[in-house]
Amino acid sequence: MEKRVCILMGSPRKNGNTMHLLTPFMDELRRNGCACELIWLHEKDIQPCRACRCCQRDHTVFGCAIHDDMQEVFDSVLRCGLLVLATPIYSWYCTPPMKAVLDRLVYGMNKYYGEQKGPALWAGKAVALLTTCGYPPEKGADLWESGVKRYCKHSQLHYAGMLAEHDPGYRSVFMDAEKEAHARQFAQMLLAAVPESCEGKE
Repeated sequence: MEKRVCILMGSPRKNGNTMHLLTPFMDELRRNGCACELIWLHEKDIQPCRACRCCQRDHTVFGCAIHDDMQEVFDSVLRCGLLVLATPIYSWYCTPPMKAVLDRLVYGMNKYYGEQKGPALWAGKAVALLTTCGYPPEKGADLWESGVKRYCKHSQLHYAGMLAEHDPGYRSVFMDAEKEAHARQFAQMLLAAVPESCEGKE
């Protein structure tokens, strides 16, 4: 069965560091038979969550009261087996559209907050992080990773790991052969780590 990968791209720049790192990563996945869907979040109309709990009335659908592009994102995430959150780090966390998506998904996917507790619609899916940051990863991406690990535990998701690469500065060249090798190795690691039960279904 073909493995489906949904990549949520949080960078506002289509030719920035995160995309340069993501390109060999996606190439490696595709070379190994994965179907990769890339969603540019900055191109979507994604409003902040209002915590109105309309999504908790029906445990079988997204059910959000906000009529924007989030239904499309929800459907793509639900179809995939591996969800990749690709983002640069701004102020020690992900970019605003990524945060908005995560807030909307934690309610729309997890039917925990209504009159009766329901299921996590995405339980068992794998989540991985691909991140670029201006500080060394242990000081730049650590809080982002910790937050996602807790998010995954709460949502019954399988946290599969993070690739974080440091940008040494605006006057330097970010991408090099070493970072490309790391991206390809990370893709290979995920291919081996994601269980067959995480393959996306129509």
